[in-house]
Amino acid sequence: MTDSVPLLEARDIAKSYGAVQALRSADLVVEPGEVHALLGANGAGKSTLVKVLTGVISPDRGTFAINGNPVRIGSPAQAARNGLAPVFQDPALVPDLTIAQNMRLTGASPAAVERELRALDLAVDFSEQARDVPLPMLRMIDLARALARDPQLLLLDEITAALPSDLAERVFTVMRASRERGRSVLFITHRLKEVIASCDRATILRDGGAVATIVPEEGGEETIVEYMLGPEAAQAVVAAVDKDAGDVRATPAATGVTPALEVIDLSMGRVRGVSFSLRPGEILGVAALEGQGQDDLFAVLSGQQSPASGEVRAGGKMLKARHPYDAIRAGVVLVPADRLQALLPQRSVRENIAAPRYNSVRRWGPINVRDEGRRVREAEEALQIDTRAARQVRRLSGGNQQKVTIARWLANGFATMLCFDPTRGIDVGTKRQIYALLRRLADDGAAILFFSSELAEFPLVCDRVLALFGGEVTAELAGAAADEASLLRAMHGLAAEAEAVA
Repeated sequence: MTDSVPLLEARDIAKSYGAVQALRSADLVVEPGEVHALLGANGAGKSTLVKVLTGVISPDRGTFAINGNPVRIGSPAQAARNGLAPVFQDPALVPDLTIAQNMRLTGASPAAVERELRALDLAVDFSEQARDVPLPMLRMIDLARALARDPQLLLLDEITAALPSDLAERVFTVMRASRERGRSVLFITHRLKEVIASCDRATILRDGGAVATIVPEEGGEETIVEYMLGPEAAQAVVAAVDKDAGDVRATPAATGVTPALEVIDLSMGRVRGVSFSLRPGEILGVAALEGQGQDDLFAVLSGQQSPASGEVRAGGKMLKARHPYDAIRAGVVLVPADRLQALLPQRSVRENIAAPRYNSVRRWGPINVRDEGRRVREAEEALQIDTRAARQVRRLSGGNQQKVTIARWLANGFATMLCFDPTRGIDVGTKRQIYALLRRLADDGAAILFFSSELAEFPLVCDRVLALFGGEVTAELAGAAADEASLLRAMHGLAAEAEAVA
């Protein structure tokens, strides 16, 4: 590959947003027929570089060449004509339009997209509104739309972060097939095992600039993390990641106390007769493949949907949440994987964190600005939020945006936190901060229900784990026993082989 003319060559790319320097003279070279990872901590500039390469934003300076020929990439249409097709970090679909209408809106052929979906062994109703399609399937639709353009370079920005293991494997199959056809893939992920298993080379960004291009399987995770974070920060993170899971988890909460959250024979959508109890001081995991009812379960508990049957109790009292505000007033709050669902993107960090304080205001009166400021600062410090772009949350990196969704509940209080894939698309250092924070919250008496698409997180974070299959609980595992093999068996309905809690 090194003797060939590069498929893509980007040199000296720079981009600023006011005082925030997103890219500082970044370089990237992708060879024909390779899967190339683009890595870096949150805020390193990865998504900005992808948007520059695909014409979504214009760089302040820099040059581009495709197959050795200088090109200008001033718009998404120009990027497409040059053979570049992106799948962005967030779904590129209009929620109120059908899938077919979304395809026509972007000039994609519905028939071609449907053909790519069939090749992925997926069936999609194109008459369904995008808002009614689960997020993992939206990501696969975006992938099929990009593949329908038969691109020279497929750019995948955190696509596997939203996918369960079965759908993620289909993405890896696409990547291998592209390589075999002489096409290339630029792959962004925070899951370093995926990089080592799937990528030929990796370019690593730090503080907006490229610091290294390496062969991942030769360097391993420690080398990657050191380049991403710098030697001192990397040493602390790697040491933390290598600790036994028991160093992260605390002793499970004592029995005999009123459950913070109790679910009794709950049915709704794909959920069928689910029952469980979550105690104060406990982190309870929910593990499931795509479409097994986890979305419906969290939607009911957070007040977004009403159950068809069954009961939900919060703090021993019946919870009949017809709206998220009802759940919040009962102390049950949601941290969603889709941070844009929770945030006011064009408002400041302070406004986003403080917003829930005013849901409970019963009368007009002066706002206690001093108390609000103190609570916001304490939450920012607890989560180490980078507030350089604090005037608009949309300017923050994905990891810092997710921290804001958690910080608002630290500042405003809760009894039970529903965490639905809270570390999706977040770098290894920030993940570790969130693991430690969830444990501190539990140690202080909070109850946490935790779903993740990364199976490796369950033994690190949870005291117990419930596995769902077909909308039913198929197994309950102790946190220490929730290794990937045991979880996969239970998630496929093979509960009898899973090691259950004694």
